[in-house]
Amino acid sequence: MILEIAHFRIHNGGNAGFEAAFATAQTVLASMSGYIGHELHRCVEDSGEYRLLVHWETIEDHMQGFRESPRFAEWRALLQPFFAAPPAAAHYESRFANRASR
Repeated sequence: MILEIAHFRIHNGGNAGFEAAFATAQTVLASMSGYIGHELHRCVEDSGEYRLLVHWETIEDHMQGFRESPRFAEWRALLQPFFAAPPAAAHYESRFANRASR
């Protein structure tokens, strides 16, 4: 499993519009082959900063299956108007994991 972490910087005052657009864009993401799940997080200290965590079965599912598909253009068209800077993303492999039991 691969974890993609994307960094989004949103224009001042654009949070509500971005989050509304993301509600639609996430359905595009979830429809892709190899998609496992995602979380969108907004920074507490700086509300214009977001991190998107997406779990993929393989890096190819993201880079070729999604990024090179027509659906990516649809995804990008929904979110692009809100970006104050180009998004950045990187991929991670799990090395250690622990979950607290409650």
